[in-house]
Amino acid sequence: NLSQKIFVRNYFDDVVRPYIIPLMIEKLPELPYLRDKSLYLAIVMRSRQNAYHEKFALIEIPSRSIGRFVILPSSKGTKAIILLEDIIKFNLPIIFSHFKFNHFDAHVFKITKDAEIDLDQEVGLNFVEKISKGVKNRRKGKPVRFVYDKDMNAELLDYLIQKLHLTRKSSIIPGGHIHNFRHFMDFPDVLVEKQERPSPFPHPAFRNKTQVSEVILKKDVMLHFPYHNFDPVIDMLREAAMDDDVLSIKITAYRLASNSKVINALINAARNGKEVTVFLELKARFDEEANLEWKNIMEEEGVKVLVGIPNVKVHAKICVIQKKVQNKLVQYGFISTGNLNEKTARIYADHCLLTANKALLMEVNKVFNYLSHWQLGDKPIEKTKHLLISPISMRNSIIHLINEEIKYAKQGHPSHIIVKLNSLSDHILLDHLYKAIKAGVKVNLIIRGILTLKEGMEKSKNPINAISIVDQYLEHARVMIFHNKGKEKVYISSADWMVRNLDHRIEVAVPILDEKIKRELIDIINIQLKDNQKARILDTDLNNNYVPSLRAKKVKSQVETYHYLIGKK
Repeated sequence: NLSQKIFVRNYFDDVVRPYIIPLMIEKLPELPYLRDKSLYLAIVMRSRQNAYHEKFALIEIPSRSIGRFVILPSSKGTKAIILLEDIIKFNLPIIFSHFKFNHFDAHVFKITKDAEIDLDQEVGLNFVEKISKGVKNRRKGKPVRFVYDKDMNAELLDYLIQKLHLTRKSSIIPGGHIHNFRHFMDFPDVLVEKQERPSPFPHPAFRNKTQVSEVILKKDVMLHFPYHNFDPVIDMLREAAMDDDVLSIKITAYRLASNSKVINALINAARNGKEVTVFLELKARFDEEANLEWKNIMEEEGVKVLVGIPNVKVHAKICVIQKKVQNKLVQYGFISTGNLNEKTARIYADHCLLTANKALLMEVNKVFNYLSHWQLGDKPIEKTKHLLISPISMRNSIIHLINEEIKYAKQGHPSHIIVKLNSLSDHILLDHLYKAIKAGVKVNLIIRGILTLKEGMEKSKNPINAISIVDQYLEHARVMIFHNKGKEKVYISSADWMVRNLDHRIEVAVPILDEKIKRELIDIINIQLKDNQKARILDTDLNNNYVPSLRAKKVKSQVETYHYLIGKK
């Protein structure tokens, strides 16, 4: 209507126009640098009086600076939303007014560039130099994926394919109009009142502001993010930085916050004379540049930074702090499923075990010893009794645990395996799960991302029960539970069941030895298995239907988990 047209015109002039930089492309032999995963508007302009007079242009849609979704003025009882690109389309006659065109055809597209960093090239460069050069070369990466509006006319599509030098090997995909689904994170709340996420609360062990090390040296503590706040992790490192009795800190880092409190605490520890060693993974995908910068900052402050192993990613989340207590050396630290990132800890659901268990930390130190000495070639990761470590023992250990459940099932004992992961695609482990199911083992899977199933497996006599939970928090934790004749074996892990994690990464899974924590974790997983509001059934038909709400009680697992944990004493 007229009021909406006036709004769109004014919004363009006041908000959008300063960001619009049209690029005339018909005379260019090839397109200039286009940003990876940015949205672009491809435009062909014509005159109705002269169909052969046409020009082509590109406009980057400024969705990084301006919200993608704009609320329009609407009549009472209705809500109208317009896309940012549609505002630009509406104003194309103004943008290109000096050309005197009166017909505009405009469609959105985006490209994804080759982001691989080839560490085998440039043999004259060291590892850090290769990563640094690879990050810079991404700007010149070739497009490997081209997604466009499916109603884009053939002439404009062919023109873009030619200009982008796309080949048949490239993925050329007709899509809808949104393309970047992450923009839905900022979709305006127009239909319901905005639901604020509840604030993280302190773990009961730290409600009295007790020193973290004092608590951990007495008992294990499990933090469940984002329900519990991340403060104890930061506080543990800050306390260690100031504690005269602390001698050293060893820690791994994969993805860090932009103004990382973790790094600040480690730098302060180094300034205070502690021996601080950070195993920083430079190959963390799309965080390479940030991690290179953190490396330089920490090294300038006296932190010893080790930067990973070529062709193997260090994805384990581990830390060991050594201190002197009454002339004795003691250790405490953590093993986690998630990154040391205080920002993502507010939206990623993860588990972090704070512990001073001597047996566990002795084995964590074996991982650190390997990371410190791998270049010498004479320090393989030693065998461990408790930790499952990839690529050394994790796959075989998981197979052994599955086979134990198969044995118990054949003996007539109740047997059950519950696995919660981001992704499960390792065919060797999947085959062992299928064997377990055929032997009568009950198998429940909670998989947020990739799941590779044999066709019809979920419909067989002994079905595999697989769900995915997608709610306001991202389910990032990895948990394995084996019934073990009623004496459950429970692990938290940094690793998904994928070839890359099990064969090409340093990963750590830790058994939960404290019975109270073990029961708490089992309770949380059982709450998730009862979810009938945000859980979907994963099947080979890819229907992904919601779990039917057959129970009288509606169970939204993230809400139930919050209430379960906040009620703990």
